Amino acid sequence: MEKTEALARIEELREKINYHAKLYYEKDAPEIPDDEYDAMFRELGDLERAYPEFDSPTSPTKRVGGRASEKFGKVTHRVRMDSLTDVFSEDELCDFLRRTNAILGEEAEYSVEPKIDGLSVSLIYENGTFVKGATRGDGIVGEDVTENLRTVRSIPLKLSEPLPYLNVRGEVYMPRRVFEELNEARDADGLSLFANPRNAAAGSLRQLDPKITASRRLEIFVFNLQEGSLFADGREAKTHAEALDRLSALGFTTLPRRKTLHTEEEIVAHVRELGEARPELSFDMDGAVIKLNDLAARRVVGEGTGVPKWAVAFKYPPEKKETKLLDIKIQVGRTGVLTPIADLEPVRLAGTTVSRATLHNAGFITEKDIRIGDTVVIRKAGEIIPEIIESLPAKRTGEERVFEMPKVCPSCGHPVVRDEAGDGAAMRCVYPGCPAQKARGITHFASKDAMNIDGLGPQVVELLLAAGKISDVADLYALRAEDIADLDRMGEKSAENLIAAIERSKAAGLERLLYALGIRQVGVVAGEEIAAVMRTLDACFAATFEEYAAIRDIGEITATALVEFFADEGNRALCDRLIAAGLRTDAVKEKSADTLAGLTFVVTGTLPTLSRDEVQELIKQNGGKAASSVSKKTSYVVAGEAAGSKLTKANELGIPVIDEAKLLEMIGK
Repeated sequence: MEKTEALARIEELREKINYHAKLYYEKDAPEIPDDEYDAMFRELGDLERAYPEFDSPTSPTKRVGGRASEKFGKVTHRVRMDSLTDVFSEDELCDFLRRTNAILGEEAEYSVEPKIDGLSVSLIYENGTFVKGATRGDGIVGEDVTENLRTVRSIPLKLSEPLPYLNVRGEVYMPRRVFEELNEARDADGLSLFANPRNAAAGSLRQLDPKITASRRLEIFVFNLQEGSLFADGREAKTHAEALDRLSALGFTTLPRRKTLHTEEEIVAHVRELGEARPELSFDMDGAVIKLNDLAARRVVGEGTGVPKWAVAFKYPPEKKETKLLDIKIQVGRTGVLTPIADLEPVRLAGTTVSRATLHNAGFITEKDIRIGDTVVIRKAGEIIPEIIESLPAKRTGEERVFEMPKVCPSCGHPVVRDEAGDGAAMRCVYPGCPAQKARGITHFASKDAMNIDGLGPQVVELLLAAGKISDVADLYALRAEDIADLDRMGEKSAENLIAAIERSKAAGLERLLYALGIRQVGVVAGEEIAAVMRTLDACFAATFEEYAAIRDIGEITATALVEFFADEGNRALCDRLIAAGLRTDAVKEKSADTLAGLTFVVTGTLPTLSRDEVQELIKQNGGKAASSVSKKTSYVVAGEAAGSKLTKANELGIPVIDEAKLLEMIGK
């Protein structure tokens, strides 16, 4: 094929593919079958490889992801990407409207739009071509995720007009349908599930391999012009609504369901309307944004410290739903505790379909007067964990049944006893050979915060136990790929990946091993504290109650559990087998510095350069304590993007709030 002929065909294919992609992904109205579209895509890829001189950054083939990156570069935003002040009631919203109107001396016009629950990014275009994309980070510095953003199909790689320079802000999100499909696939593969669509979107956008990002089918809504002229003649938009209309004409997908309104009554009504519409939307939203429409008026009202005074975010309370409690089943945990689980009629709640919820213990069920067959009200604690708030006795039919905890373990049939070591509310199976405890213990051993054996989820553990391939965690290290390739849903490649993950886990170190062993009362933090002092597994076996009790945050109950665990001959034999298998049993982490000694930190939101786990690890390495919730004992809150309720509580309690940069400064980095 002649070069001129090849170029003509390449340009024709790009135009056709862009046209049909827009119909398919944005309008949900395809005109051609998938195989015809795929054939065009393959032909274009073949031609671009044969004629690399015709490569273009705006080609649709760039959507599939390029070469993986070793790390993300830093981007300093030319225009700050500020967060918004949150309001939590209609009264607070009306106070904002009255203050703003008083400054302007008139009843102003406001844009009321959904607050998408995703990850904020900036997109930069030069001469109409997408050249750079970055995460918000701390509002000043973000991460360069350009190649990953190229895979987001609703981001135009080329605008409808070649404007010299444009910087826009948008929210990357994962559609609910995609989120559910992703979690179903991960569950089938024995992988940990994403907590919610926002969590999944953030993780997907920060993948080092753009091909993984491309497979996650992210989308974006653009909601603001940051910098540049929207018009070829250089003039500026006068209102926010005009700017969004113009962005839409240039090829961006802008916010749906937005309205321009004047009065308090109109604005409150639309905020309510948006809230009521949440269940039917294809995306998650956690609030409504109310901002001045007139751009000149915004300059009059001005900016606060890191937040504009001309806008607020109205945050909706946790969504509640009614559903039917079909049954109460018993789950036996790795330590033998019997936990009642609610089997619910499936209902859509806060972005996911919920069919199960924990009921904690028998006392909780009695206190709430929850009966099998009841209509119950559920919500998600922290927007993640489903919980039953109450039952509705007024809706009973007389067929409901009072629940009673079983007197024998549903897994092994042995009698259960009341757990006197805890608060006395739990029932426990104490039979050491209980199959349910064994399965959950192995699953716990392989979990992310323990030995982190990717692919060894509950279903795979059950398969291995049922096939007699393993009987305890030490047996994992004797497995070979050929031993498990013929198991249901495994296959040769999955088996090889699992064996490789098991091999990698040998280097996890004492910190993770102590948690993985399932010692009662020893969590992730306790495992790290013990390892920091004891340094080796042999020292743990030799330590006394007094030595354990002297470790920071290790109380008498935990010290007793540790002494009992390491005094048991069966546990010693198991650990000897793990040592023989080649596991590292000394502490991986260096002894802590004391720079942050005596200080307690809570980390919240998305930070610009470090993950939350990395920041918490830095805190602990420097002698500080990383807590999960804000209280009067909190010394500092380290806040990033979308910090949410923890930041609000810190402000209410007057606790100092710092960013990632300030924390690094405190520890001398």
